Amino acid sequence: MRRINWVAGGLGSLSLLAQFSLKAEAELPHSSNSSLDLAVDTLSPPLRLPSRVDIFNSAALAKAEIENGSTLLEFAPDPAIAPAKFTQSIAQLPSSFSNPTAPVADSLATDDSAMAQINSVSELSDVQPTDWAYQALKSLVERYGVVTGYSDGTFRGQRALTRYEFAAILNAVFVKVNDLITTNQASDLDPEDIETLRQLQSTFSPALNDLRDRLADLDGRTSELEANQFSTTTKLQGQAIFAPTIGTQAPLELVSRVRLDLLTTLQPNALLLTQLEMGNGRTDAIGEVHNRDQNLLGTTGLLADGGGVEYAEVTETPRIRKLYYTFRPQPNLAVSIGPKIVPSDFIDRNPFANNSGVDFSSGFFVNNPLIVQNQIDRFGGAGIALDWQLSDSWALRSLYAAADGNNPQQGGLFSDRSQGSVELEYSINSASSVQLQYTSATLNDTQIEAAGINAQWAIDRTVAVFGRYGFGSYQGFNSVLAQNLDLHPQTWALGVVFRNLVIPGSLAGAAVGQPFITSNLGDATQTNFELFYNLSINEHFSVTPTFMLVTNPNNNATNPDIWQSTLRTVFTF
Repeated sequence: MRRINWVAGGLGSLSLLAQFSLKAEAELPHSSNSSLDLAVDTLSPPLRLPSRVDIFNSAALAKAEIENGSTLLEFAPDPAIAPAKFTQSIAQLPSSFSNPTAPVADSLATDDSAMAQINSVSELSDVQPTDWAYQALKSLVERYGVVTGYSDGTFRGQRALTRYEFAAILNAVFVKVNDLITTNQASDLDPEDIETLRQLQSTFSPALNDLRDRLADLDGRTSELEANQFSTTTKLQGQAIFAPTIGTQAPLELVSRVRLDLLTTLQPNALLLTQLEMGNGRTDAIGEVHNRDQNLLGTTGLLADGGGVEYAEVTETPRIRKLYYTFRPQPNLAVSIGPKIVPSDFIDRNPFANNSGVDFSSGFFVNNPLIVQNQIDRFGGAGIALDWQLSDSWALRSLYAAADGNNPQQGGLFSDRSQGSVELEYSINSASSVQLQYTSATLNDTQIEAAGINAQWAIDRTVAVFGRYGFGSYQGFNSVLAQNLDLHPQTWALGVVFRNLVIPGSLAGAAVGQPFITSNLGDATQTNFELFYNLSINEHFSVTPTFMLVTNPNNNATNPDIWQSTLRTVFTF
């Protein structure tokens, strides 16, 4: 006969699903790329990607693990025995088993503890080892060899039981005794134990009924999920951004971008990420000004991304932006390989300025423009990335990506338009970290070498600051600009982020920086400013007023300063 231990497994599976679906929040909301969160963060040791079995058929008291840190209990699925059926079985026992004067029965009948007043499982607090119910159940489990589901088969000593553990184990005892009765082994039962079970049943019957009702509801909801799930191996996530924007010398435009992420789990320690992207091809006021001349420092700039909103100028033709497979050969090492690697998924990941759909909209404030090269990151390239957690404090990351790596006619994997980067991160504590970076790239026949630093500090629960700095060199004849380059640029950005500013759940930020400081390009230095206030309406929808100012666009003093306002609306699913 199948064991009864499925009683709390259903509720546990809901807890397991919630544990996987909800991101663990830091003291400040860490904005990060949603794809990477699953492709790398989910692969943090110990690696455990949930499967369909985990979500829909968790045969364990997962609640016990979540609340107490105990090993996930392993039970065989089995429908719960109803208290009424147990009562009916008890009634079939010989009269010699009905002895209300037994010592155990006496002690139970006179107990006036709070446990005797329980009417719902939700009212049950943890059952302490000193409680009569705990001692009574422990005695029954040990006497009749009831499998409690723990890996060592014991009752787990003198620790408190959660209400879910207690109800499940009590139900398991009911099944064991019922088995003895229905198989004509009633002579193996002790009359005192029968009376103890009667008392436990009387006390906990409402709680068991409540638990059974929840499981019945769970069955229906699970069936609905199974019938309507996207795939047994693939999870679909999406983000749609619609942003009306207006600014200097530019009409009102509606900029949009849609991304669909397909996260495929074929084995527990690996993930295949596919991202589809399309937009409406529109640009913002900052992009309009940059595009009037040679677009050196715009959103799609030839030298660096120092432009306006990062989600502008996305083509109307759907394309694959990301396609790579991440696996973990060692607990502390993640390897990603594929034809579409995006550098910003793996390096320069500042938790407070790294997601244009959540925090800063400008690509310049999302990444260091010298370390993460615009022409590689915006479209992705064939390559490989490594993420090696050296210790609790140190991490080493490296990557190589070639934008034309899948096209042998343009040189293949080791040709022009490629980037190699390495990053060493030191986590000072849970609130602050520093990353040292180096990038070597070849773009349009120009050799680029750059070094940088990325630092962040959460001052308290509501305020954090961050900064980026980089310097490098651009050498050689640029085939697109048709001129020799001998540039030694620097870049910097500083910002502050506020949580719960005025409105609970809000996220606000301000930043300033200069994307490309060099004396050999133009007659001025472009400076960028951005303010935003993200108001989350619900878990799927947010509205963010954003204000930007760019002075001396393209490092050209004759270009007008650009004032721009954008209302970013983001839908996620």
